[in-house]
Amino acid sequence: MRTPKNILVTGGAGFIGSNFIRYILKKSEFDGTIVNVDKLTYAGNPLNLVDIEEEYGNKRYFFEKIDICDYEKIKETFKRYSIDTVTHFAAESHVDRSIFGPRDFVDTNITGTFNLLEAARECWVGREDVLFHHVSTDEVYGSLGEKGYFYEKTAYDPHSPYAASKASSDHLVKAYYHTYGIPITISNCSNNYGPYQFPEKVIPLMIINMMEEKPLPVYGDGKNIRDWLFVEDHCNAVWLILKKGKSGETYNIGGDNEWQNIRLVELLCERMDVIKNKKKGYYQKHITFVKDRPGHDRRYAINCDKIKSELKWKPMVGFKDGIDTTIYWYTNNNKWIEDIKSGIYRKWIELNYGKREVSLK
Repeated sequence: MRTPKNILVTGGAGFIGSNFIRYILKKSEFDGTIVNVDKLTYAGNPLNLVDIEEEYGNKRYFFEKIDICDYEKIKETFKRYSIDTVTHFAAESHVDRSIFGPRDFVDTNITGTFNLLEAARECWVGREDVLFHHVSTDEVYGSLGEKGYFYEKTAYDPHSPYAASKASSDHLVKAYYHTYGIPITISNCSNNYGPYQFPEKVIPLMIINMMEEKPLPVYGDGKNIRDWLFVEDHCNAVWLILKKGKSGETYNIGGDNEWQNIRLVELLCERMDVIKNKKKGYYQKHITFVKDRPGHDRRYAINCDKIKSELKWKPMVGFKDGIDTTIYWYTNNNKWIEDIKSGIYRKWIELNYGKREVSLK
């Protein structure tokens, strides 16, 4: 069993990364140091970790505003903090954005991963007490029919620029294990949801639109199916992989929780009706079907028997409990939402970390 001491978390200001940092500092037995490396793109928000900064900043938690495409700065960070573990969350991850602007996905997801691997290869020569963990997605496997599941051995068949860029980075990580002997693990997860998720993703988008009495856009016929995983369950799975995962192995992480998109939105409406004390069906009338996006995979479903049997992991948060937790978080964090929409958090970043041109939609 490994004992990580100095963990480099890439993309730690994003949704899953910030939840992971909070999880291992507050809810695990980890007593080492975390270095959060984040470029602070539109979806990277250091305000997600203000409480962590206040409690652990410059003691056990350090933030570095670095683009993972900057090899020299990444290598210097490895050396300065004596990094022994990499947890690589950083990625451009929104499928729609990849369709209309794929270059950023190739740069960050492929070149950025390459740079991290190269830094590890140079800095970890002869070491066995290290691990490079790469966080990936079930989208690399393509699309399923009405039956069946993705397994760790399922052939890759990516259908979007985002999925293709993640598939490429997965292959790079595996190649560095086989060619250079770098200890690696990979996890492919299903759709995450929970607090701090950027509002472009479907669950926070629907919640916020309901809060603002706006239309609830659903692609196509709404019958595309996704497997949903509460973010804290994902964080727990990654932590177990860091400690006990077998080097060279891939672990699928899923929620055993398939929902058609339309049923998901209807569930959100039903729960918002209750939470906001509205008449049944109040929010559902806002559902609007819109033109389907190109290459929209029909169904994803993950088999995660391997991580359950080998690492004794299982999802702990039931979907309706997780949905209620998520709704309550967004409805009680209006300031977080408004700061993002108004650009206040971007101004805060500029004051603290320097200017960077971004466009917020």
